[in-house]
Amino acid sequence: MTSIKDVASRAGVSVATVSRVLNDHPSVRQDTRDRVLAAVAELGYRPNALARSLRTDQTRTLGLVISDVLNPFFTELARSVEDEARALGYSVIIGNADEQPDLQDHHVRTLLDRRIDGLLVSPAGGGSPLMLEAAQAGVPMVFVDRWIQGVDVPVVRTDGREAVRDLVAHLYRLGHRRLAIITGPAATTTGSERVEAFRDAIREHGLTLPPEHIGQGDFQADSGRRATAHFLDMPDPRDRPDSIFAADNLMALGAMDEIRARGLKVPDDIALAAFDDIPWFVHTDPPITAIAQPTGELGRAAVRALIDRVEGRPAPSVTVSARLVVRRSCGESEGKPR
Repeated sequence: MTSIKDVASRAGVSVATVSRVLNDHPSVRQDTRDRVLAAVAELGYRPNALARSLRTDQTRTLGLVISDVLNPFFTELARSVEDEARALGYSVIIGNADEQPDLQDHHVRTLLDRRIDGLLVSPAGGGSPLMLEAAQAGVPMVFVDRWIQGVDVPVVRTDGREAVRDLVAHLYRLGHRRLAIITGPAATTTGSERVEAFRDAIREHGLTLPPEHIGQGDFQADSGRRATAHFLDMPDPRDRPDSIFAADNLMALGAMDEIRARGLKVPDDIALAAFDDIPWFVHTDPPITAIAQPTGELGRAAVRALIDRVEGRPAPSVTVSARLVVRRSCGESEGKPR
């Protein structure tokens, strides 16, 4: 598919110049305009929302596309983005991708059609030609929480590796040796990053992560329940994990549902921990040990980075640290090896 960058290359001008021609901006010389329009015709380029989004007038509106509005982490993230944007004089339009890349791209196109000033995205899946084209076209954009490899835009994210190490050390101190993980989609950066951090952490304690102790999830509760059923259905009880780390909060809740449905107890029969703390984890029985992201800080930093880009200032990537919140779902400190 021909992109605005292809047109710019053929015409020997910048992407911004192509955008000005497509938007009929009066500042472009006639010979340059003719050259760009000839390239458009020759390449069969169809101007779309990307070109229209590069108008010079501002709307004081930002777009936010989140992966799943039902996930409490993203709900809190959206709230912090909206609060910070309002404080800085901007409004926010939110789109929910529901962990579907096609729906994500639909929202991106719609937001660009509305001529937003900039775009915040927490990508669903591992790639998007539309995101790459938008970045190449100069659309002010920032990734938050997740990112897409090869798309050169600032990323505001949490580094959870140290917190995962703390969790594994906590489990090890409590006597757990057969550790399992319910991962997110491998195509997402957070999905792959968390399982690698977990694998590296258990290796530090002389343990291994066998393939049968890796349950494939999709950041939804049902996948957490299915992965837990797989662990608990292993024929030899000696092969079953004695602890489960769910790589997000919804999968942890699904895991707890499956454990309870079998008449088992957390942590007496199996320990449970989660990435992404949520307020009601303190109200479950037992309260769930979790890795907490500074969600409010993430949202505020993402908005500030995006507005810097909108207003023509440099915006470096930002990384903040997660922390382990210990509760009772992994067992008491005097627990014996299993």
